[in-house]
Amino acid sequence: MATGADQAVGMSLVLFSLLLFSYYTVWVIVLPFVDGRHVLHRYFLPREYSVILPGVAAVLLLLCIGTFTAVILWKNRKPKKTD
Repeated sequence: MATGADQAVGMSLVLFSLLLFSYYTVWVIVLPFVDGRHVLHRYFLPREYSVILPGVAAVLLLLCIGTFTAVILWKNRKPKKTD
């Protein structure tokens, strides 16, 4: 059973993900249909970043997965036997 601290961390991660998803959805789907001079545009980055930021995040994720895999394989390798 999860402790209270684990549940608090899990709930904060879920809330952060929900907030990030909502922000990105409004930024990418809703904002292009809003007039460019509207006050809502001040709270969002330019549209070019809506493609660049997820791309950078994906590259970093793949880099971390590759590094983790390389470290695990390196630690589990067996020394060569010499006869």
